[in-house]
Amino acid sequence: MSVSSRSGARTAATGRRAERRLLVCAALAPPLFILAFLVEGATRGAGYDPLRHPVSALALGEYGWTQRANFVLCGLLLLAGIAGLRTALRRRGAGAWAPLLLAMAAVGLVGAGIFAADPLSGYPLGTAPVPSPATATGTWHSLFSTPVFTALPAACCVLARHFATAGRRGWAAYSLATAAVALTCFVLASVAFDQNATLVPYGGLFQRLTIAVSLLWITAVSVDLLRRRDHQRGS
Repeated sequence: MSVSSRSGARTAATGRRAERRLLVCAALAPPLFILAFLVEGATRGAGYDPLRHPVSALALGEYGWTQRANFVLCGLLLLAGIAGLRTALRRRGAGAWAPLLLAMAAVGLVGAGIFAADPLSGYPLGTAPVPSPATATGTWHSLFSTPVFTALPAACCVLARHFATAGRRGWAAYSLATAAVALTCFVLASVAFDQNATLVPYGGLFQRLTIAVSLLWITAVSVDLLRRRDHQRGS
């Protein structure tokens, strides 16, 4: 083997290892983020109700830095992972739209951590259900949060088309179901946070379902790409 061939082989091997590490980042970021806000919500006390209050409200108060850090770290880890997803998906002809949409959601998580939300649904204690007018920081938080709840379902739909074209009907159905559940729960959470008397006690639950089903879909796709990648290498 020539020197150039050996160099090319080493470069390819390094690229494969880097891609695998990035895919692992994409797989781990969602469950770590979800676990962190579930633990924080269960232990916050001081009037915080995970069924009623949004995840973003955990960024308020004395220990709010923990959720702000959770937003930023998950977003950065997911951004790194999307680089691996982009390479793996492009190799399978999936195009660039899904990674772009996922990157928008990841940037949204980072921004949501930098800009804290306004109080909502009576948390922190003593605040109005919907403070008005919104602060500049709260407005920026809402703007950054929007792609987390919209770009992720859009990415599900984009990859559902790819999966269907590739004959992977189960993955196509799972992706479409994820988008449908996420968008439905997002609408219900939005109505609840607008203080609808029937839904307001469950706004936090609906929002958590939206986040969980969307982000865990990223984990599932990343694990599948890792599994297929390792299987192809072993063949």
